[in-house]
Amino acid sequence: MTGTRIAALGHYQPAKVLTNADLEDLVDTSDEWITSRVGIRTRHVAGPDEPVDELAAHAGAKALAAAGLTPADIDLVLVATSTAIDRSPNTAARVAARLAMGAPATMDLNVVCAGFTHALATADHAVRAGAARRALVIGADKMTEITDWTDRTTCVLVGDGAGAAVVEAAPEAAIGPVLWGSVPEMGHAVRIEGTPPRFAQEGQAVYRWATTQLPPIARAVCERAGVTPEELGAVVLHQANLRIIEPVARRIGAVNAVIARDVVDSGNTSAASIPMALAKLVERGEVPSGAPALLFGFGGNLSYAGQVVRVP
Repeated sequence: MTGTRIAALGHYQPAKVLTNADLEDLVDTSDEWITSRVGIRTRHVAGPDEPVDELAAHAGAKALAAAGLTPADIDLVLVATSTAIDRSPNTAARVAARLAMGAPATMDLNVVCAGFTHALATADHAVRAGAARRALVIGADKMTEITDWTDRTTCVLVGDGAGAAVVEAAPEAAIGPVLWGSVPEMGHAVRIEGTPPRFAQEGQAVYRWATTQLPPIARAVCERAGVTPEELGAVVLHQANLRIIEPVARRIGAVNAVIARDVVDSGNTSAASIPMALAKLVERGEVPSGAPALLFGFGGNLSYAGQVVRVP
C-alpha cells in the first residue's frame, strides 16, 4: 500500500431546526438581513442533553456502517473540535467509549473551522507511516453552546453537527498532499475566548482575507495533487458564509465542479462543516465515486488547510 483513501463518510445533525424567522424573535434581525449577508436560512441546534461527543459518535457510527466496519477495526480516532466539553477526557476518548472501541489512540485537534482538513491530513500521514491501520476522522462542533444569543452579528451564523470519514491504506493515493498554514498576526480575527467561552469575529477582515488570499492557495493545493481546477468534480470549502464560498470557488476556476452550499441549511458548524457537506453531496449522488474533490478549511487562528481527495 502506497497511499490512503476515504473509505466512507457519515454525518449527523440534531433534530431541532432554528429558522431565520425564529431568530427574529430573539434579536433585532430579519430573514432578508441574514440571507443577503451570509446566505443562511436554517441551522440545527443541539439541546443541553446532546453534548458534542454524542454528535461526533453518531457521525462516526454512520461512517463505520457505510464502510462495512466495526469499531474494533479502528485504531486511531481524531476529532477536530473547538467546543470540547473538558480538557480531559478529550472528545475523541469520549467517542471511543460511546462506540465501545477496543484500544485506539485518541486525539482532539483544535484548529477551529480548518480542523477537519488538518485532522484528515494527520490521519493520512499516520496511516502512510504505519502508525495506524484505519483512522476515524471526525469534525464536530456545538457552536450554539459558545454563542452570545444577544449578539446579532454572530448568533445568526452558527449551527451544530458532525461529519466523519474512515481513512485507510490504499494501493494509490486518493488523499492528496496537504497544503496548510496560517496568518498568526491576524489570529484575533476569529476568537473563542473567556469564561464561559464565547465566539466572536471581525467579519469584514475575515471576508477580505478569504476572498482575496485563499483562491491562489486553493489553486496551489490542486497543483500539488496534479489536478487542474477545471478537472475538479466538487469544491467543498468551509461553510462559513455563502458570500465567501461563491466568489472564492469562482476565483479558483472550478468551472465544472459542484459547489457545496450546505451553509444555507446548516449554518456555520465550524470543524463539522466540510465533512458534513461532502457526506451530503455523496449521499445525494451529486458527485460520482472517484471524482476529485477539493476540500479547503479556513477560519480560526486564520489557519487554513486543503487537499484534493477522491470521492468514495
